[in-house]
This record gives sequence, C-alpha cells and structure tokens, in this order.
Amino acid sequence: MRAIPMLRALALCMVALPAAAFAQQPAATSTQQRLAQQSCEGLRQAVKDAQKSTTSGPLFLASYRVAGNDRGSAPLEPALANAAYTYDNALAGIALLACGDAASARRIGDAVVRAIERDPNAADGRVRNAYRAGPMTEDKAALPGRWDEGRKQWIADAYQVSTATGNVAWAALLLLNLSQAEPTPAYSAGVRKLLGWIEQRTRAKNDPDGYNGGWYGWDNAQRAQTWKSTEHNIDIAVAAAWAARSGEAGGQGEAMRRQARTALDFVGRMWNPSEQRFNIGTKEDGATISTESSGLDAQLWPLLAATDRSCAWTGALDWAQKHHRSGEGYGFSRDPDGIWTEGSAQFAATLVARKGSAPEALWRLLASQRADNGLYYATPSARISTGLAIGPDSPGADFFYYHWPHLGATAWIALAANGFNPFTGKTAAAGAIPSCPT
Repeated sequence: MRAIPMLRALALCMVALPAAAFAQQPAATSTQQRLAQQSCEGLRQAVKDAQKSTTSGPLFLASYRVAGNDRGSAPLEPALANAAYTYDNALAGIALLACGDAASARRIGDAVVRAIERDPNAADGRVRNAYRAGPMTEDKAALPGRWDEGRKQWIADAYQVSTATGNVAWAALLLLNLSQAEPTPAYSAGVRKLLGWIEQRTRAKNDPDGYNGGWYGWDNAQRAQTWKSTEHNIDIAVAAAWAARSGEAGGQGEAMRRQARTALDFVGRMWNPSEQRFNIGTKEDGATISTESSGLDAQLWPLLAATDRSCAWTGALDWAQKHHRSGEGYGFSRDPDGIWTEGSAQFAATLVARKGSAPEALWRLLASQRADNGLYYATPSARISTGLAIGPDSPGADFFYYHWPHLGATAWIALAANGFNPFTGKTAAAGAIPSCPT
C-alpha cells in the first residue's frame, strides 16, 4: 500500500562508489553499469535544478518534473508541480549515497530533520506525506499548494498534508542510512522522534497486532487510517531493528526492539503459505485480512529486508514473477494493466540482493524509460492502476501512476543498478543478505 498517489482525475562514507561496487560484481552487464551512471546523473541533475541559486542547506526534490521538450507526457497536474513527496525524497537521499554523493543526500536528510522539528502546526515527531519542493528558506516546513487567482483561494491536497505510516518509516530509513555513513546526532534524534510517532499514533493492538496506515485529512479534522499494510509494517520492522541494533535508539533500545518484533510479527501473519505470497494487509477494520489484491512491493520488500525470517518467504519472488509480470517488467497490482517502472526496479534490486544479478532484458526495459531531463518515467503507459484508493474520501480505486518522469522510479533504478540495499545500507557485493539454505 505505497502511498505516493497521483491525483484522482486523471513517491566518511562507508558507502561504496558505483565503480567500486561494480569491481566486486563481475556479473554486472554494460546496460546495468550505464543505468547506474545515468540514474545517478539524473538524481544529481535533479538536485542542481531544485537548488536554484542556493548550493547548500536543506532541500526537497520535486517528485515529478516534466521537461519542456518532453512530448511523451501529459501536462503535469498543478497540485504536483511543486510537490516533494517524503517517500520519493527518502529514496533519492539513499540513492544519492549509493551514487557517492553524500553531500546532496545530507541536504535531503537535513530537510527531513527540519520538517520534523518545524512542522507548520504539530510538534509530535511526524512528517507529512509531501512538502514544497526546493530549498527550505522559511522558518516552518512549507507544504505544497497553490494560489488560485480565479477563486481567490489557496488550493491544497488532503493527502499531501496527511501522514502515512510508511512514509514516516522511510524518512527514518533515510536518516539511518545517512547516520551509518557518517554518524550525526540530529539524524539519530530524528529517527527516535519518527519511530516514537509511529508507536504512539499508529499502533493498533486489535488482532493482528501491528501498525495502521496513519492519519488522513486536514489538521483540524484528521482521522486514523484503520487498515494495516504489510509494506508499512516491514518498513517499521527494519527501521526499528536497525535503530536498536546500531545505537541510534539511545535509551529506547528495548522499546524499539519490541516495536520491530510487533511489526515483523504482523508481516509474518500476512504470509500466505498455501500461495507462497504475502497478503497486502487488512481491510478497514484492521482485523480482516485482505486476500483479493496484491502489491508488488509487499512481495519484494520482506525479501530485501534481510530479517531472520526472509528465507521462509523466498517463494514470494516466484509468485510475483508469475502474477505481477507485465512484458519485460512488472506491474503494481496482481494481473497488472501495465509496467510500473519503480516496481520493476525493485524486482531488479531484489534479484541482485538475493541472486547476484538480474536479467539483461529487465535492465534494458528500465533503461528505455529515461526521460530527457534525466529522470525515468513512472510507467511507459499513459496510465496504470494500482487497485487502491488514495484516501477514505476517494470515490473508488483512484490511485494511478502516469507517464511522467518520476523521482522515486529514478531512485529505485539507481539503487538496483548499483546493487545498494536501502534496508541495510550496504551493497550486494558486501554480503548484505546471507544466502538461504537450499
């Protein structure tokens, strides 16, 4: 249940440089190496384009950028024109680390820290689903939106100002990756605040015990998202275990170990042994398991997470191969209606982490999605569906991906091509995931 929706009508360095990573990965093809180089170039260009005249300080990157000469894309929706989704930016920061650009990665990390500390209306450790793209020049973290001159009204998006649990966990994963590369007290404090918010605001102990989807709506009328997501809970499990293991938890180590166990136990409850795949989560009651739909990320991320249970779940890779395949790539949903570039890169990343390589045809498919501005299209189709709704006021399954250059897709391609695992902060060549017994 990744919450980076499109709009309805219609995201010291212990880090190896790409060249060093490839030196330890002889199986890397020329296409993969070119992808690693070009996707990293695209991310660095996104930083240059976003910083304007400011070359330092906290910065958020726009999730979607349609270049003026990009004739293959529909016009960008106005609400997305200045939106920097937290998930996309967390991914981009981690990918920039994988690309050897720790300075740019830290600018995004510093933006996340400022967003935690200087929310427009809250001081409880949350991050929003999206922020205004560009340098952070205001005292408070600026939220996306635009002035409608005709209506004389400020227009904002309810989802963007909300807080989805998985996005909070990904913000923590960014700070953990950054702190592993170069320990920073502000990042450690940010991790504790983010995981504390998840525990205090989203823990739902009704069976199956776990963490719900977060909070949705305007600040004066937010409501809990009572469904629980497999994908959100694996994010929490990894972040909390990492924080406790690395010392980032401070005096909260035992509490974070409990948090990690709770989230991982939920993921285990979502495992469907008869079908060898993960159920996507629960329905609105937080108790009834949703067995009809499937999300590709929910199948792959538990395998990337390198937990002590991952070896029991490797059948999910075969299930995703059979049920999420679309041409040479993979779609978001079961029996997909098109290729999801980000998810196809996640599949490549999982294959690299688990098996050491991915098929040449998959690398070529990803390479073909490069736009003129250096980012990669969210999908080669005009639009693909996920089968999910953006929020509780949605009229139906209105969460789509469009043929727009996408920061999140670009970041996952950079991670996959460089063999860098965002759940461990290590390259596949460094033995990030132990092999499973045969």
